[in-house]
Amino acid sequence: MTLSVDPTPVEGAPVVSGRFDAMRSAMVSNQLRTNAVNDPRVVDAMRDVAREDYLPEAHRGIAYRDTLLPLNGGRRHNSPLATGRLITEARVEAGDKVLLIGAAGGYAAAVLAKLGASVTAVEEDESLFALATAALAGQGVTLVQGPLAAGSANGAPYDVLIIDGAVEHVPDALVAQLRPGARVTAGIADRGVTRLASGRRTDGGFGLVDFADLECATLPGFARPTTFKF
Repeated sequence: MTLSVDPTPVEGAPVVSGRFDAMRSAMVSNQLRTNAVNDPRVVDAMRDVAREDYLPEAHRGIAYRDTLLPLNGGRRHNSPLATGRLITEARVEAGDKVLLIGAAGGYAAAVLAKLGASVTAVEEDESLFALATAALAGQGVTLVQGPLAAGSANGAPYDVLIIDGAVEHVPDALVAQLRPGARVTAGIADRGVTRLASGRRTDGGFGLVDFADLECATLPGFARPTTFKF
């Protein structure tokens, strides 16, 4: 008898034991490998990390949908593809000090830890911070609860900044926590459209270049400062 695996179970429905493994494999084959998540280390890490463990229980049955997922407080969780593209483009190496903004339930932090990075993950929502604290126990990730836009100066300077969501701009406070030459990937929100971008901090400044038009979860607290007009 062959068991047919439905890759898009109903939200809130119980998931039969073993189906998560099949859905994770389908995510790797159908979402990641076909869409430029082409670093074998990232693919292996995302195959190993059980994404369902880092989501609120009510939404674990849809953990591997290729879409944004609902979180507490009106937040949404990036799709596996968006997170995978951001991590791939950051070119994370073992031993890198990574500042992750928008930890949510801890999934991206767990993937980065699998890559051998030293991860500091920032989350401001109390319930998501509690979820990440439980899910990441024993994985060596430093979790910081506080405003996302403030980052975590205590661990600076960082080699990599990953903003796992879309922001209108990257605040100077985050850029200041990076060493010269540090790599940055982030979702960018511009007039209702989101895309993914990457760049570096240099001695002379900081900039980002778009690399993919992709739906990305908007993060709070990153509205672009308004300019005064006469």
